[in-house]
Amino acid sequence: MKIASSLRAALVAIAALAGLTTSALADSGTVVLTIYKAGWIIGGSGGSGTLNFRGRSYALSTGGLDYGLVFGGSKTVLRGRVSNINRPSDVAGVYGAAGAGLAIGRGARAIVLSNQKGAVLELSGTQTGLMANADLSGLAITMR
Repeated sequence: MKIASSLRAALVAIAALAGLTTSALADSGTVVLTIYKAGWIIGGSGGSGTLNFRGRSYALSTGGLDYGLVFGGSKTVLRGRVSNINRPSDVAGVYGAAGAGLAIGRGARAIVLSNQKGAVLELSGTQTGLMANADLSGLAITMR
């Protein structure tokens, strides 16, 4: 009986250590995205970008939908860091956000997003165009 509980405790400790090891191996990279957005009540966005991870570059595609108060069109160039990834494909997924903003001409933009795989994007950059929004939006990133 005592051996069984000791064995169980050892297995729990090994499982916990394995979980720590997996998250400890998570890495980070850099991302550049160019996103074009347009809409009237319902908006859409699309674009492309690059992930730099462990010395290699990977092409990305973006697309998304916005719903709420959306009016205008813009081009946004975002640069930043992606963290908590183990392989390049961890960046792919759906990122959701609620936001509000106004861009007339050129303005600054910053955002932090995460996907279902745990990847975290911390991005900032510039937005050019005429865009007013108070909406819910989703951004899907895929590997090309």
